[in-house]
Amino acid sequence: MTELVPMTRKGYDKLKAELDHLETVEMPAVAQRVADARSEGDLSENAEYHGARESQGMLQAKINLLRDKLNRSQIIDTANVARDQVSFGATIVVKDLDFGDEETFILVGAGEEDYDAGKILFTSPLAQGLVGKKLGEKVTIDVPAGKVKFEILEIRFDD
Repeated sequence: MTELVPMTRKGYDKLKAELDHLETVEMPAVAQRVADARSEGDLSENAEYHGARESQGMLQAKINLLRDKLNRSQIIDTANVARDQVSFGATIVVKDLDFGDEETFILVGAGEEDYDAGKILFTSPLAQGLVGKKLGEKVTIDVPAGKVKFEILEIRFDD
């Protein structure tokens, strides 16, 4: 079964706009670079040609990734999620039980993540460890860097 990618309408529209830009602006520009470099002759020693082809391949991979996310998207209306527990679209304030500091996370869908602003993907290990938890609960979550222990201090929805 194909795993769905939860996102808001805003996140979907952002990814769609990025895909459209890549396909209609970036890809034609790279294709022109390849054509220009090809016209310079011997391709075996043409660094410009090989660089342009590599750029084209990386751009195509990004386009394919965006198409896949959009094809598997599941638009979530945050007005319909449970408000008494951590769920999609929630802003959560937690206390790190090892260090005593507070952190704020916003659980967002694809296209809206911004780790510097505390917006983490709903599908990330950290977010999945918080989902379903209620105010005051303590939780230990396995993340790639080890284990983190939090107490949930606040759950709110800012929509």
